Amino acid sequence: MTTQRYFEDIAVGAELPPLRDVLTPRRLVMFAGAALDFYEIHYDRDVARAHGHDTLLVHGALKNALLGRFLDEWTAPGGGVVSYGCSYRGTDRPGTELICRGTVTATHHDGDRGLIELDIRVERADGTVTTPGNAVVTLPSRG
Repeated sequence: MTTQRYFEDIAVGAELPPLRDVLTPRRLVMFAGAALDFYEIHYDRDVARAHGHDTLLVHGALKNALLGRFLDEWTAPGGGVVSYGCSYRGTDRPGTELICRGTVTATHHDGDRGLIELDIRVERADGTVTTPGNAVVTLPSRG
């Protein structure tokens, strides 16, 4: 069960609770099928090695999807994602922990909606950011 967060309780500089995930080769194959992204470096180790990688690479779009899940879970059940985007700045390998993090950069109202601007990112356990981005989400008001 998700506890609702409210706009009035959010302060600039606040850190969102992290979302941690370990992507397996199976999940890469499942994502490839769902996204129709069949570039072999995501599921065929021999092809990945032939392209100069030591193992499979996580889809950039899968990391983008993880960020979407991260935002959706943080705003649920009564809030929502207004917009978000990211850029792919580094490769990640299956079997390693990926951590979605976010920091509140601004809060304001747009009519009766409370909007929260965020810096978001996917990083490795060592703190290396491979997928930075930003987002705007909405949370309900207590009033």
